[in-house]
Order: sequence, then C-alpha cells, then structure tokens
Amino acid sequence: MYLTKEEELILAGEYGFALQKAIEILVALGEIYGADSLIPIKNAQVAGVSYKNIGDAGIEFLRDFVDAGAKVSVYTTLNPAGIGEEPFMEKQREILELYRAMGIEITSTCTPYYGANLPKFGDHIAWSESSAVVFANSIIGARTNREGGPSSLAAAIVGKTPNYGLHLEENRRATVVVDVKAKVRNFVDYSFLGYYLGKTLKNDVPYFKGLNPESLDHLKELGASMAATGSIALYHVEGHTPEYKEALEDKVERIQVEEKDLEEVKEKFNVDWSEIDAIVIGCPHASIQEVKEIAKLLKIREKSPKIPVLITASRAVKALADTLGYTEVIERYNGKIIADVCLIVSPVEKWYRGIATNSGKASFYFSSFGLKVRLEDTEKLILEAP
Repeated sequence: MYLTKEEELILAGEYGFALQKAIEILVALGEIYGADSLIPIKNAQVAGVSYKNIGDAGIEFLRDFVDAGAKVSVYTTLNPAGIGEEPFMEKQREILELYRAMGIEITSTCTPYYGANLPKFGDHIAWSESSAVVFANSIIGARTNREGGPSSLAAAIVGKTPNYGLHLEENRRATVVVDVKAKVRNFVDYSFLGYYLGKTLKNDVPYFKGLNPESLDHLKELGASMAATGSIALYHVEGHTPEYKEALEDKVERIQVEEKDLEEVKEKFNVDWSEIDAIVIGCPHASIQEVKEIAKLLKIREKSPKIPVLITASRAVKALADTLGYTEVIERYNGKIIADVCLIVSPVEKWYRGIATNSGKASFYFSSFGLKVRLEDTEKLILEAP
C-alpha cells in the first residue's frame, strides 16, 4: 500500500505514539483488504461506546490512546451509550469522558444525520454503526465501509481511511436485483422485508424494484434491519435513492420477494401481549416525525397503556420534541423519550421478559438476548397495547 512521506513518518513514530498506533491499525486493515492508499475523510462516527459491549478491556484501549495524547483530526460523533444500574453507569461515564478527552462530540446517537454530523453526497467518511453506515451510503450517497469501533477511531485520529470497498465506485454497483411482489406499505413491513433479506443476501448490494417508500423512516428501517441480520452496507431503490441510475448492470442475479417469504418473520415475532413488559420504539433512533406520530396515537387512544412506551432518540430530536410539546403528551400517557442511549447495548434482559417493537433490528437483537418479541407497526403497538 502506497504511503506518502508524511504517513511513513507517522508510522515510524515521528509524530508521537497515538498517531503511530492509529495509522498502524489503518495500514493493517488496508493491507488485509488490498487498499492502494489512505484517503482523507470529512468526518467519523465511532461505535464501541457501551460498557456492555467493550467491557474493561475496551476502557483500557481507550485509556491508552488518551494517555498518549490522542486527538481526533476531523469532526467525530459517538454511537449511543448503554444505560443501567451502578456500577455499570460509573463505567459508562468513564467511557464517555475518555472519548470527550480525544475531542469527540458526545452526541451519542445511531442517527447522527439528524443532528450535526450530516455528510454530503460523495463525501468519504469513516462510520462504524451498521444502521448509520447503510443510511449514509444508500440514502445520502456518502462513502464509508462498515468500520469497527477501533478502525473508525483510528481514522478519526489520522483523518484518513484505507481506500477499498465502498470507497471505490465499482464496488457500489448492485450485485442483485430484488423485485418486491409482497405488499410493503408501512414501517413494520419494511422491518419484515429488511429482516428477511439480510439473512438471505448477507453482504450483497441489492437494487430494489417495486418499492414506494412514503418516508425516509421507511428506508432507514429497511437498511437497519438488513444490516442487523446480514452485513449489507449499501442498497439502491429504483426512483428513490441517489445512485440508482448508475447502480444497475445487465448481468445481475435477480430474485423475487413474495408475501410468503415474509410470513416466517411475522410468525417468529408474534408473542402474545400477556408476555410483553414494555414497548420500545426508536431503533435506529426515532426521527421527529416518528415521535410526532406516537404522540398523536397516544392522544387518540386517550388511555395510558399499562406497560411503558420507551422511545430512544438523539439529543437533537429529544430537544425538538420538548419544544414542540410532544414530550409532554408522551409522558402523560406512560411514555418516555430517552436520549443518547440504546437499549440493545444495555442489560435489558435483566429488566424485561418480553418487548414489543416496530423494528426488525431491535427484534433481531432482543431475541438473541433470550427475550420474547412482538414485532408490530407503530399504530398497532400504541392503539392495541393493553
């Protein structure tokens, strides 16, 4: 892999231990994947935030960087943190402070594009949260691989990333055409479709025909579910995503998705309400439109659900919901908006037996923790909950 003279000096330790260790990670990654060089990035988004995920070993890794004087060189935001009892929260606060010491904005969200970290079409970035990666690539048209927490942090420190994978135009073309014959209309339908296709396609670049998403939230959930059950980091939707016109070539495998293909997912996550302890919405973090819809549905329902309605969102969306009055309505009906955290990376299995959600991504992870899951559309979750 070609390195500039400055990069060679960084690798030799001439610019300090922190930059040396960071570029060592990037060079090793680039050599594994056959990158020809390092390329500058505009911004980064770092995962590996929850204590549940990284543990004490992760804290030591971050502490070593901080002790060496590491500072990010591009605008960088964080993935959501975990939430729990002490001493979990003591460890969680330490992790956030270590990231803060490196100059990272502690905007802990999997939807940084709803706040300050919004790349432009064509920008090379280094993002590491799976749903954020697929949103950035597919809906914005930025360029990022599905980075790990250490590699995205290293890229943020150096300001560069290896030039391979989805940074290369030839790798952004569709590898399979998906003709959707099933009825896909509301939010949960996109969860069902994404859940099924992630398991089916693994790490393909799908090109969708027959979809007519009514909102970005539908596309957000499609990508998030595919990224959770598979490794999909980029997709194209005919007529809706920015690169679809250039993405399709003639000799590409074609598959159809019928109604029966989604039935298995529907049956898998159809637990009775009697076994559900909480409704969880906001995976990925909820948009202000989603929050508005929930507030509206709760007012229509008029009576508070017996189980709590928990909405996870970015700090920016929570502040807007507060200003617009949605938070007050939601709290009046046994609901709560929780900012900067993710229940998937929290010890939820200690608190609940079963969870109802509208998210295919959340369903995948909650079920892997041994929880029972009911996967329904937002309207049914709110209006039909006991």
